[in-house]
Amino acid sequence: MKAVVFHGIGDIRLDNVPEPRLERPDDAIVRLTSSAICGTDLHMVRGTLSDMQPGTILGHEGVGVVEEIGAHVRNLRKGERVVIPSTIGCGYCSYCRAGYYAQCDHANPNGPLAGTAFFGGPKGSGPFQGLQAEYARIPYAQVGPVILPDSISDNQAILLSDIFPTGYFGAKLAAVKGGDVVAVFGCGPVGQFTIASCKLLNAGRIFAIDKVPSRLEMAQRQGAEVINFNDEDPVAVLRDMTGGIGPECVIDAVGIDAEVASGGPAHEHGKGREAMLAKELQEIAPHMHPVDGNWHPGSGPSQALHWAVESVAKAGRVAIIGVYPPADRFFPIGLAMNKNLRLTMGNCNHRAYLPELIQLVRTGAIDPSAVLTQQRELVGALDAYKAFDKRTDGWMKVGLKLAS
Repeated sequence: MKAVVFHGIGDIRLDNVPEPRLERPDDAIVRLTSSAICGTDLHMVRGTLSDMQPGTILGHEGVGVVEEIGAHVRNLRKGERVVIPSTIGCGYCSYCRAGYYAQCDHANPNGPLAGTAFFGGPKGSGPFQGLQAEYARIPYAQVGPVILPDSISDNQAILLSDIFPTGYFGAKLAAVKGGDVVAVFGCGPVGQFTIASCKLLNAGRIFAIDKVPSRLEMAQRQGAEVINFNDEDPVAVLRDMTGGIGPECVIDAVGIDAEVASGGPAHEHGKGREAMLAKELQEIAPHMHPVDGNWHPGSGPSQALHWAVESVAKAGRVAIIGVYPPADRFFPIGLAMNKNLRLTMGNCNHRAYLPELIQLVRTGAIDPSAVLTQQRELVGALDAYKAFDKRTDGWMKVGLKLAS
């Protein structure tokens, strides 16, 4: 079968690889009809998560049709159409039972303290072969895949695999409630669903911070008040627009690939931090570097975090859903402590939110497919990766069509 395979930093290829087979009685084999490219995939290609193993199939977002099931999978049948949660949980440990699927004690073969197990990730996450392929082995299939109603299209369903649940998780982490003023740093795909989720939770005002015009335009169409950090200092604007108080909730939907401002007031405001950011970049991801004009890491690894802590109101809430590697140890803890902030963060427990979100899509309360701005066949995946990596304007979310 064909699959997008990691060979090294800056080196991914469309290879022919063996089709997966059942390995355990709780496995299923799914013929994938749709996958997608996520910003997290770029962390692997850029070297941010540096323990990627050559030969790993990339991708953690998938929709498909069940082809084969193991003897312990009693809730699925061949031919059923399913969405696959990006993170993997066993369903029976105390964490899964409490809804913390990302902290499952059994899914990660490296042990219960190894961290979240997910498809197409580095050695520390399993590793499990990913979903940018024609077929995939799905472990713990009696728990993970969720059957889709016919009324939900692949274009809608693929966004339920990861980024819609992650945005919703971010809004829940921030404890957004009716009337709250919320600031969302990062208007990429996850940021867009964070904005949408804050609206679902009846936030009073939502500010959206980014520098890419098409991302800011999409956020504005959702009703967010937008701030371009290349033109304005976002901290100063947030304070000015909230009577000097700041938002109650701030959500970091950027992670380590944040960028510093390239000019204007925000650049001047951040000049004193340039040396620190350069040191962070060197220490956190020494292997990250552009390859052949592609695979660009961010220039400000903790920039969004600093802006979040600076801008949030006293006794406010900061939620972090952007990806940071285990080696990252830079955080403005002193300022956060002295402002009495509440900090929440983590990997999304996708499976916990899927039934609720599927119902919202089924009833027409939200149509997630608006975020899917680009679609490519699997054979065009490599060019799509390159355009997505360069943060090309208009490339919000890239879907990969695998089969009908």
